[in-house]
Amino acid sequence: MVKTRFIGRDEVGRLAFGCWRMTNPDVGFNAALVERAVDLGMNLIDQADVYGLDWGGSGFGSCEEMLGRVFASRPGLRDRVVLATKGGIRAGVPYDSSTEYLTSACEASMSRLGVDVIDLFQIHRPDSFAHPIEVAEAMISLQTRGLVREFGVSNHTVAQTRALQSHLPFPLATTQPEFSVAHLDPLSDGTLDLCNERGMVPLAWSPLAGGRVMRGEGVRAGLIQELDELAAREGVGRDALAVAFVLHHPSRPVAIVGSQNIEHLESVSAATTVELSRADLYRLVEASMGVPLP
Repeated sequence: MVKTRFIGRDEVGRLAFGCWRMTNPDVGFNAALVERAVDLGMNLIDQADVYGLDWGGSGFGSCEEMLGRVFASRPGLRDRVVLATKGGIRAGVPYDSSTEYLTSACEASMSRLGVDVIDLFQIHRPDSFAHPIEVAEAMISLQTRGLVREFGVSNHTVAQTRALQSHLPFPLATTQPEFSVAHLDPLSDGTLDLCNERGMVPLAWSPLAGGRVMRGEGVRAGLIQELDELAAREGVGRDALAVAFVLHHPSRPVAIVGSQNIEHLESVSAATTVELSRADLYRLVEASMGVPLP
C-alpha cells in the first residue's frame, strides 16, 4: 500500500486527524493528542469553522480556536502538519458560498488558528444559491493573496465539483465524502471515479461510520462478522481492518480519524499495514450490502 499522498506540494499520510470532536477544554490534553497523531503519520489535520457547535463544544469556531492554542503551546508543531479547514456553513442560513462570505470565513479561520496561511481550504457543503463563479472568485482571490495554498470541496456531488472546476484556473486538490465499509455511496455515485479521472485526493470522513462499526450498531451483523474474521487473520483490531478497506480503493483515499483517545489512534494506525485481496474487499462489500453482487 502506498503510504503517503501529495496535496499540492505537501506530502500527507494515508490517515488524517479530524478535529470535529476536539471539545475538551484542556489545551495540554489536546496538544498531546495532536502530537501523537502526527507522530503516527496523521500529519493532515482536518478542521472546520463550524466544529464546536456540537459534541459539547462551546460554539462556532471553538475547535479552530483550540487548535490555535495547541499550536501556540507547542512551538514547531504547526510546521509539522498540513493544515486543512472548511467554510461555507453559516449558522441560521445554513449555507453561504458567496464570494464575500467565503473570503471572510477563511480570514476568520486563520485568525482563530493563529496562522498566516492555510494549506487546504474546502467548501464544507454546497450552496445551491451561489453560482460557482462566486466560489471560484473567492478561491482565486485567497490564493492570489497567499492565504491559501490548495482548495477542495466537501460533500459535493460530481456535477457540483465539475461546475466549480470549470471556473477555476487551477485544479481542485481534494474532495471530502463520507466513505466507509458501512457507507459505500462513493463507490457508485461517481465521486471516487472523478478522483481517478482528475487526480483529486479523496479525504474520507467517518471511515468507521461514526463509531457504528465499532459498536456494531446500525450495521449488518454479517458485516461485523466478516470484519472480525479478517481482523483476526491480519492480527489487527476491527477499527484498523475497516479503515484498511477505505485505503484500498485505487483512488488512494486519506481516511480522517477523529478519535480523542490516544490508544485508539495507535490501534487504527495499523490500517496502513493491512493487505486485503480483491476477494477480501468484495466479501466486505457484499456483507455491507446484505446481498450478493451480480
